[in-house]
Amino acid sequence: MSAALTIGGLDCFYGEVQVLHGLELELRKGEVLCLLGRNGAGKTTTLKTIMGLVPARAGSIKLAARELTELAAHEVPKAGVAYVPQGRRLFAELTVAENIEIGLMTRNKGKAVRESVLDLFPLLRDRLRQRSGTLSGGEQQMLAMARALCLEPDVLLLDEPTEGLMPSMIARIRETVAGLRDRGVSTILVEQRVDAVLSVADRVAFIENGRNRETVDVAQLRDDPALVRRYVGVG
Repeated sequence: MSAALTIGGLDCFYGEVQVLHGLELELRKGEVLCLLGRNGAGKTTTLKTIMGLVPARAGSIKLAARELTELAAHEVPKAGVAYVPQGRRLFAELTVAENIEIGLMTRNKGKAVRESVLDLFPLLRDRLRQRSGTLSGGEQQMLAMARALCLEPDVLLLDEPTEGLMPSMIARIRETVAGLRDRGVSTILVEQRVDAVLSVADRVAFIENGRNRETVDVAQLRDDPALVRRYVGVG
């Protein structure tokens, strides 16, 4: 299977503190790759560096054959990478429809894309005129994903999408991620919930101290739960 996104030798710093140390990572086309690791391992920093929000001091990030480290942060979404950060970062005073419109404007997408995205999140059709700040946590997560998907991305980055959600909403998010895979979207998912990972991911990369220590198929993870204890500290 060919690669949708390839990271090689990636170094990243916050000030003088190095966070990523020669990180190597490959996201295959049409797969869900989960990043697992303890807090502070470098998972979120990896996503931010892909998006150009944190500069790479060394290394390469390639979307197919395009080098993303050469792009300004505002150009990365236009290249085909969408990011849903932890905490969602919606415009709380704007309506659901207005938040979606911002996503459409980023890559000059039109009504057909809007309708396709709302088909994924039918609940949002009933909330289009509602201010996003008044939505429930699960509804806000759906809106954040919908806004990102308005870019029609080749690669989607999700940071802790199930954090703080009710079980019913967690199930909806899992279903959506699986549905995106069926549409050919390649996804990097940062998660702490191992049960959420096992139900949706194809492979898992264990991030420790800013390095990819091991990447395994989910089937192997089910057979050897000691891997999770080793790198995450939970069973």
